[in-house]
Amino acid sequence: MSEKEVKHGVWQQRGRRVVTGLNVLVAVLLMTGAVLLLNILVSRFSFRLQLQSHAHRELSGRTMGLLEGLESEVDVVAFISSDSKLYDDVRVLLREYEYVASGMDKLSFNLEIIDPGRDIARTRELAKKYDVASEDVVVFACRGRNKYVTISDLAQYEIKLSERGVAKNMIGFLGEQSFSSAILSVTQEKTPVVYFITGHGERSIDDFGRQGGFSGIAREVNRDNMDARILQLAETSVVPDDCAAIVIAGPDRKLSDVEIGYINDYLKNRHGRVMFLLDPSVNTGLTPLLNEWGVDLGKGIAAGLTFSGHELVIREYGDHPITRAFDGVTTMFYMPRPVVTTESARNEGSGDGEEDRARVTVLASTGKAGWIERDLSQEPPRYDRKSDGSGPVSVAVAVEKGALGVGVEIKSTRLVVIGDSYFVSNAALDGGVGGNASFFMSSLNWLVERESLLRVAPRPPMLLSPDMSVEQWKKLFLLSVVMVPGIIALLGIIVWWRRR
Repeated sequence: MSEKEVKHGVWQQRGRRVVTGLNVLVAVLLMTGAVLLLNILVSRFSFRLQLQSHAHRELSGRTMGLLEGLESEVDVVAFISSDSKLYDDVRVLLREYEYVASGMDKLSFNLEIIDPGRDIARTRELAKKYDVASEDVVVFACRGRNKYVTISDLAQYEIKLSERGVAKNMIGFLGEQSFSSAILSVTQEKTPVVYFITGHGERSIDDFGRQGGFSGIAREVNRDNMDARILQLAETSVVPDDCAAIVIAGPDRKLSDVEIGYINDYLKNRHGRVMFLLDPSVNTGLTPLLNEWGVDLGKGIAAGLTFSGHELVIREYGDHPITRAFDGVTTMFYMPRPVVTTESARNEGSGDGEEDRARVTVLASTGKAGWIERDLSQEPPRYDRKSDGSGPVSVAVAVEKGALGVGVEIKSTRLVVIGDSYFVSNAALDGGVGGNASFFMSSLNWLVERESLLRVAPRPPMLLSPDMSVEQWKKLFLLSVVMVPGIIALLGIIVWWRRR
């Protein structure tokens, strides 16, 4: 090969390198321009894609309408460990609220998510500010009003028995329902005042004792942006004008006729709201008053599904705004008395004048497996066909009388009657189930007309959870982690050896 041909070949190679370099440079410049153009478009025209597997984290139209109508600054602090099973669900959903609120001029949504195990100093600072005693809680705050949502209450579970034991599967996520209701609660201006009657051995909201005290449920009331106060009718001789509802919790002696008259006047003439928590075998003198509203207090105790014989496990609920979100929720009462509809109320039909009659709805009952135990000396209770009453037995009812429909100006009268006061005592709240406090607070919110305006149904999560045995999981692990990568590595070694 001549010197001229060698030089020509060298120049050809250099030319190819220059052309290749220019192509790469042009490609880089084009890519950079495309990225810049894309960022400009994204900054001006926002677009988001919601994957179907995370649809339970997307806000509904009703929540969007709620946020659009707010003119507030809402501070949200989520105390949640990154190890929590609901961490991703809660974090993504709260970010969704933050994103939606960012496009609204009159709503400011200040979100902070804290891992208590990692940011200890910040956790202590905010826990002291918002009176938070434990982690895994979301705090909503607005103008000095706080609402607390426990993260463990955001999931609905289904319990199943399998060859591996008891399986607990999440079937519903209540995040949007709980968060939107909390936002609605803290942005409302007026704080309802709830009076707890005293003077007849009732459970006291100032009693911090573990057994009979009501300080725990009083804290729940206050944390739900209601004002819990004590009222002695013998001293005031009238129900105060600022009263949103009265709670009569477990009196162990009879109320005077004069005091019952005050309560009756509050109900009849002022469209009052009263919650009665009445224990068995106690003559409170309230039976005639309740009979006028279609409610009768049965004798004996309601028995049924139980663990030790002293508690009654309830999973049967009526169709009522108080209990519509209680599907799959367990409530535990402690030897409650039967609370039933009177014969006259059952015989009254609907039709003309329905707003003038008391409408009684069963809230909680034992189901057909329960019964009325009349021999209170039996421990645990045992069903006797001759002496006991057959189920289902109701232990809680709601009563409403008056205005019907939407947009009416005259308030209706509302009552909730529950055959047990111990179920929300300090001991019951500490050692019972989460449904107890929820049942009480849901009843109280209905009484003061703070039912959720959103009616956001629980979202079923899209989960891929194959039902396989332990041996099948082991085989899947060996196949995906050991065998498949091993075969690929072996083929690579063979190819390398042959090329060598």
